[in-house]
Amino acid sequence: MALDHQAISRKLRHARELQSLDIETVSRATGISADRVKSVEMGTSKPTGDEVLILANFYRHDFRDFLDNTRPAPFEQTDILYRRHGEAFTPADRRAIQEFIFLCEIEFTLETQLAIPKLAFSFAPQGTNYKSHGKAAAKALRSVLGFAPNVIPLDVFDEFRRLGFHVFRRRLANSDISGLYIEHPIAGHCLLVNYDEDVYRQRFSASHEAAHAIFDSSEAVMVTYCKGASRYDARDLREIRANCFASCFLMPPDQLPRLDRWTLDEAIVQAKRMRVSTTALSIALRQANLVDESTARLIRSVSVPTPEKTDPEAPANLNEKQRARRMILLECGLSDYYVGLCFEAYYRELISVGRLGEALLTDHAGTQEISVLFGRSIQYAT
Repeated sequence: MALDHQAISRKLRHARELQSLDIETVSRATGISADRVKSVEMGTSKPTGDEVLILANFYRHDFRDFLDNTRPAPFEQTDILYRRHGEAFTPADRRAIQEFIFLCEIEFTLETQLAIPKLAFSFAPQGTNYKSHGKAAAKALRSVLGFAPNVIPLDVFDEFRRLGFHVFRRRLANSDISGLYIEHPIAGHCLLVNYDEDVYRQRFSASHEAAHAIFDSSEAVMVTYCKGASRYDARDLREIRANCFASCFLMPPDQLPRLDRWTLDEAIVQAKRMRVSTTALSIALRQANLVDESTARLIRSVSVPTPEKTDPEAPANLNEKQRARRMILLECGLSDYYVGLCFEAYYRELISVGRLGEALLTDHAGTQEISVLFGRSIQYAT
């Protein structure tokens, strides 16, 4: 296959610009001189194979994105994202989003190679009431997942992965953003949850973004802003539907607590039982006409203490040092599920130890550290 060097040049420049990186930064990070990067991007010099590999790895792209014009790389999706919401993302956030997309593609590839089964779920909304869409879809999905009516999902991140959704948590600098959804041309439904939020809010955000995957994939990208943020639109019917879906998925209306008298202690107990914030609980109760507005205000006036909120991907059986390290990895997007996939593919010799390090966003030393943390073993050639 003849390579289109001008197309390669354009894609390399595009990848850099999408992350708001200057040429000097790229040069320092890759060891390729600034003049060389510039000449390659301008198309006056042809990049070597090694240079493409080095730059692709730094930009968190599969190298085939630059070499194969028939491969559907996610440039279009990120273009749409930044045309609509560009000012909301710092350069650090753009980098985080590209790493998220990179991880989603790797996860999809490994799941395919390892033949990981997925549940099929689709939902065709009826009528024009968006809240009804969300409520009905949540009920239908709970049935597909095999939940009894009174079951509260313990690990919603894993439940959505069962559907083939790629769920990653990653800290974003812009705390106004709770999450985003991208329809990846290869990986499909990709959900990013802002790790800046507490774990109960992250559960709600993951469910919210799952609703966008179910209803709004034709939009290619969706960004969810926190209530009170300057770009938050309380009238957006898609956001209203996604909120209703998340609420009904996590807190089925017929399972909401029906109490004659609410106290501050009871508000905390019920929020912990359903693993949601007291604010989310108060809204669900109010919309179900189970409490009046003054009681709803009382419920949301307290919150579940952070130490009492359990993160399913940072289990309590870890010691303090292990837990802290796991949290750092989660903050970078490396979930237990994803790390497990990577090591399983390595053990089955589907990927090399070098590719394992790339998939884990680290070098050999970092790969070794992660292997110890997760009780895995790796072997380097001697």
